[in-house]
Amino acid sequence: MFSTISCVVPAVGQDGASHRDISALADTAQRRLQQTFTNLRFEDFGPAPVTGPIYQAIAGGKVVYYAPESDMILFAAVYDKNGVNLTALAQDASARRRIGTLDPKGALAIGPADAPTVIEFTDPDCPFCRALDKFWAAKEAEGKPVRRLIYFVSGIHPHAAAKAEHILCSPDPAAEFERIYAGSVPGPLRTCPEGHARVAKNSEEVGKMGIAATPTLIVDGRLISGFQQAELDEFLSKPKATLEAEPASHSP
Repeated sequence: MFSTISCVVPAVGQDGASHRDISALADTAQRRLQQTFTNLRFEDFGPAPVTGPIYQAIAGGKVVYYAPESDMILFAAVYDKNGVNLTALAQDASARRRIGTLDPKGALAIGPADAPTVIEFTDPDCPFCRALDKFWAAKEAEGKPVRRLIYFVSGIHPHAAAKAEHILCSPDPAAEFERIYAGSVPGPLRTCPEGHARVAKNSEEVGKMGIAATPTLIVDGRLISGFQQAELDEFLSKPKATLEAEPASHSP
């Protein structure tokens, strides 16, 4: 793998540090970089435009980094020497803390009440969300159902909010959800004050969670972005007694 990486090195200041001192620090940093990240081959190395300490912050549910001495914000992914994405871990932890902002009464519950619970952020016009729905149906046919708490993400596709309201205003919302996600194109979309309010509330809660992609799941307290079948298979492969013993993130 080839990478171009820049390194922050101290600027020459009033402490009298010489250019030779700075070059020696840079050489030391480059050697340490190559010794630590042995699976990467670096083809460039030099000073970065950021100086001073860097702090981590959450903005809209996303992790950003702030360098006050440079007055800069960085949008980046930070990895440790073992290849662990520390930015993703911090973002997941933030999302887990924000689970408490979700109102379970605003969710569309699908599946048996005694099944393992997952929280699902979805969009009626998202193709991967529809693939996920087929996956859940297949697992239910295998005797591995889940209890899905559905929250609609309506800011990605232009008709998502109207379709979500149509589902929630239907006589049997769970059945209409399955029809829409199976590709059915309804006639005039249903509207109702309660459905409209629930879609708006979902949108508000999704914004607080920082969810910007669909599908997004919270399973066993972990945030899973996208339809990650291997992770869901692993979750469902646990013995039923183990799944029942683990506390669900929410109960309807």
